[in-house]
Amino acid sequence: MLDVPHATTTEHSETHFDLRKEAEAAGITETLLQLDQELIGLKPVKNRVRQIASLLLIERIRQRAGLASAPPTLHMSFTGNPGTGKTTVALRMARILHGLGFVRRGQVISVTRDDLVGQYIGHTAPKTKEILKKAMGGVLFIDEAYYLHRPDNERDYGQESIEILLQVMENQREDLVVILAGYGERMTKFFASNPGFRSRIAHHIEFPDYAEAELLVIAELMLKERGYRFSAAAREAFEKYIALRRIQPFFSNARSIRNAVDRIRLRQADRLVSDLDRMLDVADLETIDAMDVLASRVFSGGADARSAVP
Repeated sequence: MLDVPHATTTEHSETHFDLRKEAEAAGITETLLQLDQELIGLKPVKNRVRQIASLLLIERIRQRAGLASAPPTLHMSFTGNPGTGKTTVALRMARILHGLGFVRRGQVISVTRDDLVGQYIGHTAPKTKEILKKAMGGVLFIDEAYYLHRPDNERDYGQESIEILLQVMENQREDLVVILAGYGERMTKFFASNPGFRSRIAHHIEFPDYAEAELLVIAELMLKERGYRFSAAAREAFEKYIALRRIQPFFSNARSIRNAVDRIRLRQADRLVSDLDRMLDVADLETIDAMDVLASRVFSGGADARSAVP
């Protein structure tokens, strides 16, 4: 059984607290606003982040009020498909934790199996410990965490890394927050095979896929940030693009949309430069036409369905 952190009390001092000022001073208000601005949709995720921030804020205030307080367990699991904002939320969560004093630094160290697991005997422990040393005082984000466990390979060293991680997550939970991330079904199997992780995870947050309308808004925001805009016909064409691309293999939500936007800009530039005798104005430079979208191989069917090239 895990040791349950004992509740402690501090000397009674403050008796009244202005919640708005407390949230603003800790950076919570600004961070949650940034999260709303950076990520389209994802309402369940944002609500959960807001709940965690509220819990931590009240916990910190309770300590200052001299009430019973126990160090909260802060390790988390983010599950969902690629491109749904897991890394962005991890960065914002680190800022909240740092603003409230639950971690010494607001940094996020993002790693995968290759950063933690060695390829020969005696290699894994130093690699894992070095990453933990670098992440200490902040947040360690382990993407595709299920790859740490490979039960079908008797010579795999992932279990050694897992044991070190579990020990640190328990014994140094007040100086390090670990976020495990990956596909939902695979993470479920991973937790079933490694119950030590599940018992140490306090917050499980599921990241849903974006709806088609949300993906269109994301594309328009990406274009706006780069100084472009869809023409009416191009916007309609991109709606069709989204519908087709979503059902092809390897679709990665906002990540695939970003790739599509980059390719659209490439085709627009190629179209403009194809006529060197043409005089260009600002409207030409900033407008994406339908042909820039419709030239994608997604509209030709089979080839893209196999290769998943945007």
